[in-house]
Amino acid sequence: MNNPIFKGSCTAIITPFTKDSSAIDYDSFERLLSFQLDNGTSAIVVCGTTGESPTITETEYKSIIGFAASRLNGRIPLIAGVGSNNTSYASTLAKSAKLCKADGVMAVTPYYNKTTQDGLMAHYKEIAAVGVPVMVYNVPSRTGLNILPETYAKLSKIPGIDSVKEANSDFSALTTTLDLTDGRLSIYCGNDDETVPFLAMGAVGVVSVLANIVPRQIAQICESFFNGEIKKARELQISLNELHRATFCEINPIPIKYALKQMGYATGALRLPLVEIQSQNAVRIMELCKNL
Repeated sequence: MNNPIFKGSCTAIITPFTKDSSAIDYDSFERLLSFQLDNGTSAIVVCGTTGESPTITETEYKSIIGFAASRLNGRIPLIAGVGSNNTSYASTLAKSAKLCKADGVMAVTPYYNKTTQDGLMAHYKEIAAVGVPVMVYNVPSRTGLNILPETYAKLSKIPGIDSVKEANSDFSALTTTLDLTDGRLSIYCGNDDETVPFLAMGAVGVVSVLANIVPRQIAQICESFFNGEIKKARELQISLNELHRATFCEINPIPIKYALKQMGYATGALRLPLVEIQSQNAVRIMELCKNL
């Protein structure tokens, strides 16, 4: 059986920028990391899509991964996003993450210049060759490319392919994946509103966007489920439904960064092509944040 990088709730953390978005606001980033540590988060993903990774330069990437590693200081695992549709560049980022002492890397499927299932095998095999545990990230709604259960079965036999963040909402495919991989891959839920169903199917945790603003509640969903308190986990899941819908009313991470601002965290400006939240959605989130 595979030994997972973490068990429970992992926050796909935002990247706070300065007011003109020209640089990373490390003071704010340290506050956000402390907020997560203080509220039971089991792991952190840095420079994922929620962290606006497509707009992060390679120099910034090395700096922010190193900063996170030093501040977390081994207290919880650090997973570095290395997603790219350029396999060579993804491998380069993985090498930087390894040098910065990241506990693992998360690599989304190639987007736009989509590949075949065989191409996925070659892509992930090259990243895994860096020698750091790899979490495969499948999110067809963003990439237009889906990983088949049969491909997961092959990936699970490649040394270094450790886990999967699954966000295709296909529970039938998930069942087949679990059957074909036979415990060789740790499965993580990739959609906040599906956490409890995923855990019921055998997932070991969730990589959460919502945990940026409610880390304690997301951690409690996982803790309750693992402790056999299924009803409590289900009730917590349902109680967060309206907040989840609101924070995904626009492209992630636009709403979640706005919510953090309402909670008193400096997140700075978004980097283009992302723009500020629409006024009607801002009002909706503001009202929900008052009740947090």
